[in-house]
Amino acid sequence: MPRTALLVSAALLTALLSPTASQAADDPAPVPVDRFEGEVPFASQPAEGIFTWGSDSDDPPALQLTARTDAPEGAKVLTGSYDISGYGGFTHDFAATEPAHDWSAHKGIRFWWDGQDNGRKIAFEIKDGGANGEASELWTTSFTDDFTGWKQVEIPFTDFVYRTDYQPVGGIDHVLGLTAMWGYAVTLPAGTKGRFALDDVELYGRADQSLRANVTTDAAVYPVREGADAAVKVTVATTGSAPIDDPVTVTYETTGGTAEPGKDYTPVSGTLTFPAGTASGASRTIEVPTLRDRAAESAETVPLKLTVTGAKAPAETPQIVVDAHGLPYLDAKLPFRRRVADLLSRMSLAEKAGQMTQAERGAVGGGGDIATYALGSLLSGGGSTPTPNTPEAWARMIDAFQLRAQATRFQIPLIYGVDAVHGHNNLAGATVMPHNIGMGATRDPELAERAGAVTAAEVRATGIPWDFAPCLCVSRDERWGRSYESFGEDPALVQSMETVIQGLQGRADGRDLSRNDKVLATAKHFVGDGGTQYGSSTTGTYTIDQGVTKVTRQQLEAVHLAPFQTAVDRGIGTVMPSYSSLDVLGDGQGPVKMHARADMINGVLKNRMGFDGFVISDWNAIDQLPGDYASHVRTSVNAGLDMMMVPYGYKDFTGTLVDEVRAGRISEQRIDDAVSRILTQKFELGLFEHPYADTTGAAAIGSPAHRAVAREAAAESQVLLKNTGGLLPLKKSEKVYVAGSDADDIGNQSGGWTLTWQGSSGNTAPGTTILQGMRAAGGNVTYSKDASAPTDGYDVGVVVVGETPYAEGVGDVGNGHSLQLSAADRAAVDRVCAAMKCAVLIVSGRPQLIGDRLDRIDALVASWLPGTEGEGVADVLYGRRPFTGQLPVTWPRSESQLPINVGDESYDPQFPYGWGLTTLTRVPQGGTATLRALALAATAAERAGADRAGRELVARARLLVQEKVGQRITEAVAKPFADADHLLLTGRYGKAVQKLTEAYRAA
Repeated sequence: MPRTALLVSAALLTALLSPTASQAADDPAPVPVDRFEGEVPFASQPAEGIFTWGSDSDDPPALQLTARTDAPEGAKVLTGSYDISGYGGFTHDFAATEPAHDWSAHKGIRFWWDGQDNGRKIAFEIKDGGANGEASELWTTSFTDDFTGWKQVEIPFTDFVYRTDYQPVGGIDHVLGLTAMWGYAVTLPAGTKGRFALDDVELYGRADQSLRANVTTDAAVYPVREGADAAVKVTVATTGSAPIDDPVTVTYETTGGTAEPGKDYTPVSGTLTFPAGTASGASRTIEVPTLRDRAAESAETVPLKLTVTGAKAPAETPQIVVDAHGLPYLDAKLPFRRRVADLLSRMSLAEKAGQMTQAERGAVGGGGDIATYALGSLLSGGGSTPTPNTPEAWARMIDAFQLRAQATRFQIPLIYGVDAVHGHNNLAGATVMPHNIGMGATRDPELAERAGAVTAAEVRATGIPWDFAPCLCVSRDERWGRSYESFGEDPALVQSMETVIQGLQGRADGRDLSRNDKVLATAKHFVGDGGTQYGSSTTGTYTIDQGVTKVTRQQLEAVHLAPFQTAVDRGIGTVMPSYSSLDVLGDGQGPVKMHARADMINGVLKNRMGFDGFVISDWNAIDQLPGDYASHVRTSVNAGLDMMMVPYGYKDFTGTLVDEVRAGRISEQRIDDAVSRILTQKFELGLFEHPYADTTGAAAIGSPAHRAVAREAAAESQVLLKNTGGLLPLKKSEKVYVAGSDADDIGNQSGGWTLTWQGSSGNTAPGTTILQGMRAAGGNVTYSKDASAPTDGYDVGVVVVGETPYAEGVGDVGNGHSLQLSAADRAAVDRVCAAMKCAVLIVSGRPQLIGDRLDRIDALVASWLPGTEGEGVADVLYGRRPFTGQLPVTWPRSESQLPINVGDESYDPQFPYGWGLTTLTRVPQGGTATLRALALAATAAERAGADRAGRELVARARLLVQEKVGQRITEAVAKPFADADHLLLTGRYGKAVQKLTEAYRAA
């Protein structure tokens, strides 16, 4: 191959002759991995190939093999361009149909990189073990592009660490074996446009025992009660589990730390020897005695220095920690207020800043920074899970992080949070409930509380005490990609469903929070995120999410603030502000980001409403504020935010916060208020007494009892919009033709925020699809997804269509999404409904425009996003349960009507808010006289405080009106009908029946 390029540059020649690039005389010859001359195609598994990937359609880089006269090896190099907003890169996987490669004879991997001197880090990963390149462990490191022109980058295998933030499979053995390698991957930098060139990836050097063998300790931190002995277990292990070839020695001594030798502990030193031939996995134990001095004091550390020869040393020095003892804040008998005051009085400014900081689990790696920065909290973002993704792995992971917190002076436990927004949706095998819009359709506050209790029990059983739920947004425009996170468009409906808070937290006074089946809840997103105007978003390609809510003061109070007052009254523990901006007409401020609105957070939420929990920011939300980073920090903290979710920026945040306080731009009083609020919740959760996971409830995760609640919720969430000729419920004797994209797709019916942030289609979670539920119900069912199978000879068709998963602004209408069914779904509806009587089920997070086909559809069901229990949908289809759901939002005729909501002066929807036919229930007979009698009885029930009777009377009137109206829903019918449901939810039963009477007369 031509190497003329190597003679072009004197600098390049110098690099080639440098010691790092030269080959030692006894090293094996380099082994090529990629030459980029076309020998490896652009392809993906199971074939060998190079392929790109990214967080969305724009993020994968563009790759090509380019002829370059300056190519370090051969004639061509791999070149690419990128503009990544989330994450993106490329991979070379070896063929899955061939044996894995053995790299264990070599020291490391190297390649030529065409430097752009942009100072950005490029992550380089290798794939170890498992079935193939997409089912292997990822081991990662990085290099910095801080040079210009070609440079050979050498990476010893000892530099790679197990990737903790993302693994495609469960952990195999967490050992970089090197004997079954499947390729490599490159993650390119996000946030800026760039280009790159890569050439000649190869293995280099000779492996030695220090690579093959490693010494580890069984923990990094060893908390011990004063006077007890700490036992540090030291283990030698080898790649492939072969015995060690040469002796390994470990010299140890206690040195440094905050504990005083001779007073707090007895110093120890010595040497452990593992002779040649020692089996991999052999262990020795070092004991460190601590001494009792009976004085009350904070925790003290005793580092155990280990010096290793013949193997790789542990990544960090293990620390014995003599537990804090005798201090008032540790006394569980004292009131929380006294414990908080005592602890706060002892803390430094840096420790307080740490308590106000929340980092992502993937950012802290093994967790050493938890003690270094005295972090108060960690979270898992959507899809950020341990490997394997099991309850046991979650508990182990969180216990390991809590152990790190024990190395701090006051051993303040972490509070770990997750977005469990419809069940413990990050955990594989958890019970996945309907999304909130479906729960709103149930109109069943008691069921919402039970669903919350199931979620809390499953979350706490994995060691997590904090849930970023419920969302109390009032969704006013269904073009919003988060609309399914709302219980509905009516604040009264949202307020009625806030029983979920008691399901999550228990009693409003917080006395149940320390139970092993309750979690701290979060009311989000304060305030007005459901009211953002279409086209007002400035975040990426979003159209409405994170936009501007423009309202009068009265609209703000009545629509958007009301649910938060209810949450405060119910004892909500935390509140999360919205990314969106609030523009209150007439206040002179214009649009202001909610994370900067001190008038709303300090003024309304904390002072007027009396909220005494703590306020947590949204993910990196302070970065959206104007000004420099110091301004972001002081503005948000002074506005009333108590803890900042800064997933990967925790070091910058803590440092800047301390600087701002020392400069006098944030008062120490504000800091003390924030930390007091955080500590109070930690005490109420019982974390100081029980920081580690209580997994006694883990056996119930995904249990039949829990799934029964989700199944009931799925059934009650189904809204029957049309039912010509009583087509539903189906009879088991009927031959049913089932079609549609969502009939047999548990990922679609679960929606976003299911295992990953955006969710995904397919067989993603245990449970039953709607099709499987219909078969389990005993239905005589034939299935053809695209309705291509013959349609002759069937009694009825069921077409299940709708949306594919999305979350947040990614799902905004106009951002790659619409309210129209897909072409394939429309074709399936048309084919089936032309051939037989048909029922159409719409699985979606919001209404879909179906008016142009409504005349050809005999029965129409809004199925929302029912979760993993498709049998609940089958329960109402086959009459095991009646249809009882009601629309939580208005169903529009066209997109041009949006936004359209109950209470609008002009209101002419396809189906009004509150609409919902029923089955298995006798519809009341009568006319205006009957309605008049119902109104009198409802008024009497209202005066007597007989809420159940009042609701039942309104429900009878509603069914009577719906029976007369049929599908002749005019504006004169729809407006009073929707108003009646709002009146019902606000307890005005007599007026509700009067409005229904008005609708009856207009029909």
